[in-house]
Amino acid sequence: MTEHRNADAAMDHLTRTTPAMDLAVAQELLREVKEVFDGLGVVFFLRQGTCLGAIRDDAFIAWDDDIDIGSIVGMHGFNEGCIEPVAEAFRARGFHVRRDQVEGETWLGIMKNNIRIDWLCLRARQGHIMHFPGVRLPIRLFEELKEIDFIGTHFLVPDPPEEYLAIKYGPNWMTPKRLDYGGDVIRNMPDGPTPGHPGRLKQRLLARLPGRSARLRVIDRDGAPLSGAKITIAGWGAYRTNKAGYARFYLPRNDVFALIIEDKDREEVLYEEQMAPGKTYVYRPDAAVSSGRIFILATE
Repeated sequence: MTEHRNADAAMDHLTRTTPAMDLAVAQELLREVKEVFDGLGVVFFLRQGTCLGAIRDDAFIAWDDDIDIGSIVGMHGFNEGCIEPVAEAFRARGFHVRRDQVEGETWLGIMKNNIRIDWLCLRARQGHIMHFPGVRLPIRLFEELKEIDFIGTHFLVPDPPEEYLAIKYGPNWMTPKRLDYGGDVIRNMPDGPTPGHPGRLKQRLLARLPGRSARLRVIDRDGAPLSGAKITIAGWGAYRTNKAGYARFYLPRNDVFALIIEDKDREEVLYEEQMAPGKTYVYRPDAAVSSGRIFILATE
């Protein structure tokens, strides 16, 4: 049990500090991932940054911090019953495996040699699947996956991968960006709630119920509240702070969200922030850093 807790803590540390992977080790792990899935006859595809590197660079992105893969429940012979045998096969090979829910989807964090593998088991909803932070991708991109050559073997990716990457990362996806890509992702999403999320009016009503809302206070570098600051939560909407610097908004669950915080003097993208209903958070800018920060919101 202690060993399991230590491994969970190590995985959380990697998630929050995002150190670049050892690329040689990452290649070996991805080949081992393929062996496990192929051995069980389970279809998976490269997604997000791993797909981006494979298509754009024919390599892992040099600063990437994890390996992203996915499968879709109800497609390619994959179903819920396939998940645990895959998890057990990885455990038998010495991987640490943790199962959870991310945006309502089954997520498995798989770790070995200080490298994380994020496997999302996605579901089609209203003809789309969702990628963090609420990007809607048409299911047709996943119906017939495309085989590519990568790191000396064959992998599957959405088809056409160029369209998938443009929807996820924006029209400039071919331009490498280490820290600023999160803003491109959020700005490429439609304004307002993602289809399938409650609309603005329903969110306002839900936010009045006990334990269904959260607050975020925006303060300046001197600790003074910022009135009228704009907080955009990707896939959910935009909110303005009051005179005391607070904005209240509906939150569906304890999860990771992507935000943009803007005032008249500056803007910062917080691409990964853990927030939960019923809590109040505080955002304080850092004079030395204007991009790339994650998990920096403090609770009040």
